[in-house]
Amino acid sequence: MRRFEGYGVLITGAARGIGEATARRLTAEGARVLVADVDAESAAKTAGTLEGAESFRCDVRERAEAEAAVAYAVERFGSLDVLVNNAYACDPDASLFEDESDEVWAENLDTTLTGAFRCARAALPHLAASGRGAIVNIGSVNAEQSFGNHAYSAAKAGLASLTRTLAGHAAARGVRVNQINPGTVRTSAWSGREASLDAVSRVYPLGRVGEPEDIASAVAFLASADAAWITGTTLRVDGGLTAVNTAFSQAEREVRAQASTPAPAPARE
Repeated sequence: MRRFEGYGVLITGAARGIGEATARRLTAEGARVLVADVDAESAAKTAGTLEGAESFRCDVRERAEAEAAVAYAVERFGSLDVLVNNAYACDPDASLFEDESDEVWAENLDTTLTGAFRCARAALPHLAASGRGAIVNIGSVNAEQSFGNHAYSAAKAGLASLTRTLAGHAAARGVRVNQINPGTVRTSAWSGREASLDAVSRVYPLGRVGEPEDIASAVAFLASADAAWITGTTLRVDGGLTAVNTAFSQAEREVRAQASTPAPAPARE
């Protein structure tokens, strides 16, 4: 199935992880994809493995670079039909909230939220001109529940709000805007922490953490004509994490198991 034949696509943060998997999925379905990333060397390496892909060095914290990436995609592909805002920054929390720094907060929001704003602002006229334009923002379950990372979580929650307001604005111009909220996904961000991934997988109702391809499949759906009547929505792709309280259910099962266990016979002397 080649749903994206003739499409021009720009993906930020596409050198690895979810962005790379999305580039692979969309090129496999016929798209020409601009692999944009602040890591130019890795972006070029990824693009070099994909038919119909090119790379572009882009730091979404810089307006000029976001606009240059959009302009390059339009020039090379003849149109821009899909924008995937995937670039993000996520720094560990300080031990105490009062020790959180302005610099970490600002960088996380600037990359994750304002970077998506910059790219969408530059891309919107071209997406409208294509007649089939779509924006897919990569959010996080952190936007909905507490999983740590104050600044990153706030940025992803802001991105969900931007998704809704931009969807309302862009609808009249024929552009759809949606968001995907992944749960834990096995990417290079977890390198060296495989034991943590194994532990985390036990709280997922579907019994595993996500793979980048799980998210890429959802992006392909929302970006395609199959989702032609969907805009302003946030799609959870999280293995059931935010729908099912696994820890509560497990505790309840343990209580029931204990209640059904016969009491031991009294000791006899």
